[in-house]
Amino acid sequence: MKKSKKDIYQTVTDQIITALEQDTGDPQMPWQRSGFQTGLPTNASTQNEYQGINILSLWASAMTQQFEQGLWATYRQWQAIDCQVKRGSKASMVVFYKEYKVDPSAVNEAEGDDGKRRVAKASQVFNVAQVEGYNQEKIIKPQPPMDRILKADQFIQSSSATIKFGGDRAYYQPATDHIQMPDEHLFIGTETFNRQEAYYAVLLHELTHWTGHTYRLNRSFSDRFGNEAYAIEELVAELGSAFLCADLNITPETRPDHAKYIQSWLKVMKADNRAVFAAASKAQEAVRFLKQLI
Repeated sequence: MKKSKKDIYQTVTDQIITALEQDTGDPQMPWQRSGFQTGLPTNASTQNEYQGINILSLWASAMTQQFEQGLWATYRQWQAIDCQVKRGSKASMVVFYKEYKVDPSAVNEAEGDDGKRRVAKASQVFNVAQVEGYNQEKIIKPQPPMDRILKADQFIQSSSATIKFGGDRAYYQPATDHIQMPDEHLFIGTETFNRQEAYYAVLLHELTHWTGHTYRLNRSFSDRFGNEAYAIEELVAELGSAFLCADLNITPETRPDHAKYIQSWLKVMKADNRAVFAAASKAQEAVRFLKQLI
């Protein structure tokens, strides 16, 4: 017997709840980025996001010096990609930890001591605004044209949503009522999403946000969730993306990427798993709205 769409949505929700009970790790962005105007500071050489206290430190430095992008690297790292730090530029400090082993005589194996220790080391980094010769193409590797999923493209086009491409951020802007997507060639996928799946999952996430506009479903959570209203809206968008990926056969199964993203917002909401079910109801409403536009 063929499952109804309602059963499919419940299955997806249940799978995500199961994944949330496990260690899903941190969410990954499935496209290449040159830096952020808003977001986590990123190393220009490794493309890794800075962690812990370094996030706050680099945010503060960027604010003080009025840097618009969150792309950083050491002097030598900038040199390695043919960039030169401008004379007189003030460095910003980041902290990293170096691991070493102590003398075996100082190890207490009975208490599970493996003899490894970490020591904090400081490093100096410079923002992209402080260098000359930076070219985004030096870091971002162009990708070949992506195979299209006709059914998904037709579904998205049927919404008549305004979708603009460019830059390296994905978002829905209510003020202008448009969806902004990174250029297609930037998509590289994640450990569990190929670049095609990642592209459509991100676009469907933003399209779900689009349904919440005042002129459509007029979705608001401020009365119920207060300061956490933004977090619950993100849960709706990601569940909507998961439901639509299942509907449109974009992914053969529910991927951990959805759970990772949702878990990141549940942390903001103090890991209230019940919020997923509240969001799932609104996500189903958003999907129904989009399907009526076909």
